[in-house]
Amino acid sequence: MSRFNFIMTPLLDLKIVQRKILEDNRGFLSRFYCSDEFSEIGLNIKIAQINHTLTRKKGMVRGLHFQYPPHAELKLVSCLRGEIWDMAVDLRSDSPTYLQWYGEILSAKNNKSFLIPEGFAHGFQTLTCDCELIYLHTKKYHPKSESALNVLDPSLKIRWPLPVTDLSDRDNNHPFIDDNFEGIVL
Repeated sequence: MSRFNFIMTPLLDLKIVQRKILEDNRGFLSRFYCSDEFSEIGLNIKIAQINHTLTRKKGMVRGLHFQYPPHAELKLVSCLRGEIWDMAVDLRSDSPTYLQWYGEILSAKNNKSFLIPEGFAHGFQTLTCDCELIYLHTKKYHPKSESALNVLDPSLKIRWPLPVTDLSDRDNNHPFIDDNFEGIVL
């Protein structure tokens, strides 16, 4: 029995993973990842790192983070507590959806995960207080390959669900896209 539905988004290769929950009077079981089921749709993923985050305040935005090759990573993002608006921007310069974005609500209740391929920037906004996320990464964090775009970049035209009022200094100082930005070549 398949434990996942893989749902295409309007952006090439970006997917929503709908987890099927097994529930009874004791509680439930939710599978976040299965190598066999993911490989059936052509995703032979090796998990290199798992991160768990907590964002305390409603309306906070984190992002838009990515890593350049050869450390570009696929991320599987899930919300364990609370509700977020998770989003990704296609930075693959040869993609037909280059510089387009897509967002999806992830919550502890809707059992969705966001499968973000290599070559995408990722960010999210908390829609409730005390949001906990778990990230499965195919590459470990590599500081020299890390980069980001500014969440308020007018050229991206991101429609955040809530006003963006609380950014870290680091995220607030990420650059806007300019004529020198070449995207990512995988």
